[in-house]
Amino acid sequence: MKKKLSLLLGLLLAGCTAADVSSAVSYVDDDYRNTYEIFVYSFNDTNGDGIGDLNGVREKLDYIQDTGFNAIWLMPICPSPTYHKYDVTDYYGIDPQYGTMEDFDTLCKECHKRNIRVMTDLVLNHTSSQHPWFVDALQKKEASPYFDYYNFAYEYHEGYTERNGIYYECRFWEEMPDLNLDSEELREEIKKIMAFWIEHGVDGFRLDAVTSFYTGSDEQNIAFLQWLCNAGKGIKEDLTFVGEAWTSQSKYATYYKSGIDSLFDFAYSGFNGIIHDTVMGVYGADDYISALVKEEELYASYNKDFVNAPFYTNHDMARSAGFYAGEDGMAKAKIAGALNLLMTGNAFVYYGEEIGMRGSLKDENYRAPMYWSSQENCVGPLDMDEFDMMYPPYDEQAEDSNSIYRYYQKMLKTRLQYPAIARGRTVPVLHLCEEEYGAFERICDGYDSVLIAINLSNEAETISLSGLNYSKLAETILTTEEEISLNGETLVLPGYSVAILTK
Repeated sequence: MKKKLSLLLGLLLAGCTAADVSSAVSYVDDDYRNTYEIFVYSFNDTNGDGIGDLNGVREKLDYIQDTGFNAIWLMPICPSPTYHKYDVTDYYGIDPQYGTMEDFDTLCKECHKRNIRVMTDLVLNHTSSQHPWFVDALQKKEASPYFDYYNFAYEYHEGYTERNGIYYECRFWEEMPDLNLDSEELREEIKKIMAFWIEHGVDGFRLDAVTSFYTGSDEQNIAFLQWLCNAGKGIKEDLTFVGEAWTSQSKYATYYKSGIDSLFDFAYSGFNGIIHDTVMGVYGADDYISALVKEEELYASYNKDFVNAPFYTNHDMARSAGFYAGEDGMAKAKIAGALNLLMTGNAFVYYGEEIGMRGSLKDENYRAPMYWSSQENCVGPLDMDEFDMMYPPYDEQAEDSNSIYRYYQKMLKTRLQYPAIARGRTVPVLHLCEEEYGAFERICDGYDSVLIAINLSNEAETISLSGLNYSKLAETILTTEEEISLNGETLVLPGYSVAILTK
C-alpha cells in the first residue's frame, strides 16, 4: 500500500511555526543555478596520466554550458595524500595531480566569461594527518602554535586515537584529525583561506560535514555556521554557501537558523529518498507535490531567505540509473531526474547522471570516469571495480534525441528558460493531485508563473485544466516518442511525462 508522505512530513513540521512562503522567499538571480558537481580526478584528462585535471574541466566548459549548467562545484582540489582529497595538507594550494594555481585561475576566468559560477569544497571538520599544522602540533605539543587547532587530550575519549603519547579526535578516520573550531587563531586562518580563494575567483563554498563540526552539538554547529557565513560574506557580499548536513530533514532544516544560503536536501536523494520512492510508486504524485509545499514552509520557518539545494545523487551514493531495471528503466531514470530539477532552489547534478552512468557498492565505483566515449580517458580510482555502463557514452547519446542526455539537457534548459521553476513557491492544484499524476503552480514575484503537470504512470492520463487560465503548452518533457497534447482545456499526458504551461 502506498505510504502517505504528506502525513509523514506533517509530523516533521510539528512544533514549527511555518512562515508565509508567498512573502518569505527572496529572489536573487545568482542564487538560483543549475550546478554541476565535478570530481576532477575522474572527469577529463588532458596530460595523458589517466587522472583528470583542471585543464580538463576547462576543456569541457562548452559541454557544461550547452548541457544547461551555469555553475560548477569542484570537489576538493587542494593537495592531499588520497584520491578523494577530503584530507587536505595545504589549504592554499592545488594538488599537483590536478595542475597549478595558474590553471585554476584560467579556469575561473573562462567560467566567468560564460556566466558560470565556481564553487569549491571547503573542508573544515578535519585536515590530513600529514598537514604541517598537525605534524608540528603532534611533535611539539603545547609548544606548537598549532596545538590549539586540534582537539587533543592526555586521556582517552570516545572518537579519539593515540599517537606520540597524546590522544586526538578523529571521528572519520585516524588519518583525518578533527579541527578545534573554537580556536580564535584557527578562525582567523579560515578567514584568510576564504579570502585567498575568493581572490582567485571562487564564488561560493560547499561545506563538508557541517553536522560534525562539534560532535553531538547541533547548536554549536549552527553557531559556527553563522560565524562562517558572516565572515565569508564580509569578504565577498554575494558569496554563497551550501552545507552538507547528512541527517534527518527535521534536523537539517534547523541549520537554516545559521543564515546559510542553502543545505543539500537529503530527504529526496538516494535509493531510499522521496524521488526514488515516488518513481517506484511507494509515494504518489500527490505526495510528492505535498512534500514540496511542506518543506518550503519548513525551511522558511527557520530562514525566510533560504534557497533549497535539491540533488538526486552525489559522490557518496550509488548512481541512480542502477535503481531502475526492466523495459521502463530508462523512462524511470529520466522522470527521476525531472523530479529533482522541478524542485525549487539551486539544483545540483552529479557528473555522469546526465548520461545515466552506473556505479554502486563502494565510493570508488561512485566516482568512475566520466563516460565521454568508448575510448578510455581517465582510469578512475585505484580500487574501482570493473563494470559496464547501462547506457551508451556521451558521444553516442548526443546523436540520439531520445537519450538520457538529451532529456537532461531539455530539462535543464527549461529550468533556465522559466525562472519561476527554481524561484517560485509551490501551489498544488488540489483537484488534479492524484496518485498517478499531479499538477502544481510555481508562483514568483517578478516572474511569470507556470503550471507544471506530471504523469508518473506508464499509461496516458487525461486531465482538465478548466478554470486554471493556463492556455499555452510551453514545454514538453517526454520519455517516449508519444506527444503531449492540449486541446482547449484538455491536457493529455503520455506515460512518465512533464508539461510546462504558461498563461
